[in-house]
This record gives sequence, C-alpha cells and structure tokens, in this order.
Amino acid sequence: MIRALNLYAGIGGNRKLWPENVEVTAVEYRKDIANVYKYYFPNDKVIVGDAHQYLLDNYQDFDFIWTSRPCTTHSRANFWASRNANNRKKYYPDFGLYEEITFLRHWFDGKWVAENVDPYYEPLIPADKKLGRHLFWSNFKIKNFESIDADIHKGKRNEWAQLFGFDLSMFEIETRKDQIYRNCVHPETGLHVFNCSIGILKSNNVSQFQLEL
Repeated sequence: MIRALNLYAGIGGNRKLWPENVEVTAVEYRKDIANVYKYYFPNDKVIVGDAHQYLLDNYQDFDFIWTSRPCTTHSRANFWASRNANNRKKYYPDFGLYEEITFLRHWFDGKWVAENVDPYYEPLIPADKKLGRHLFWSNFKIKNFESIDADIHKGKRNEWAQLFGFDLSMFEIETRKDQIYRNCVHPETGLHVFNCSIGILKSNNVSQFQLEL
C-alpha cells in the first residue's frame, strides 16, 4: 500500500484515476471544495486545513507527495488582467511554491511532485517538465504526455464537467465553478505523473531486493 499525500487537493482532478492500492490523505483549505472531494473520494482521509503547514509537520508519514499550490498569483492571465485594469487589486507572487519545492528536495526521502502553471515570470527554480500549461517539479522523470486542459478562454460548465468527470452542479460553492474546472489537472495527466513515480518506486524496490541478496 502506497501512502500518498495530496496537498491543495481541490476537487481531486489529479487524483481521480490513481490505482486502488493507494492510501490517500488530502488537504484542502476551503470546506466547500473539500466537501466535493469527499463526495467523489469517500475512502480518502480529507483534512480541511493549511496544506503548507501540514506538509512541514507530516511529510515523513508518506511515500508519495503531490502538491498543487494555488496558481492565481503566478498566472499569466491574471497578470495581464491586473496590468490592464488600474482598479484591480495587485498581489505579490506567492513564493511558498518554491519553499515547498526546496523543502521536498532536501528533506523528503520518498517521491514527490509539485505542480503549478507556467508563470508570467521566469521560474525561480526551473521546472523539470512541462505538460500542456502545467509545470512540474519532481525527483523522478516524468515522460512526455499529451496533456488535456480546459480551454481558459471558452467552454461551458457541462463541457468541462464531461471533460474532467466531475459534476459540480449539485454543490454549493463560493467561487465560480468554471474557475475550478480551469484549475484542475486532468485525471489522465494525474495518472500519467503518478505512474511515472510508481515506476521509479518499483525499480527502487528491485534494487533494494538485489542488494539484500
């Protein structure tokens, strides 16, 4: 059984197709979003809380960690919208993303991946892989893959619901549901990345077995 930590879990797009032999703990700050996650993944342990702090306090309890810190302050679309509207609130980029990448690289002994958007600035830490409009930092090789993304410029909720396999129409959510779909990692991309990590985990197990012989 692989113990996986899914940070900033959202509605669980990245986790949707992970295999059954994975014990998942999901951390999501917003209760309304966490309720959607609980509905679709009733067997996962869902924690409503601060994912950034949870990682620091509990990283040693897991074999695999996926972190998808909120992308709003890094987004190119948000940047240009703010530049072109003087009355729109401005934000510093949230560099907690790079804190987590640095921490995982130096402290975590398992397999990990951090996901975010391709930002409007040069990333402070170069990404290891780009799939679609998502950047990935990881300590394992992510193979090429034709990523599926929601079109951020057009599309309807029912189309995105079908694309991602999540129907949000039955839930009361305090933010725009189209934005939730746009922020999702497509389940097939999530499975691809997870499978890449599992391949490394398996080869590590084989190497350990050979050493023990």
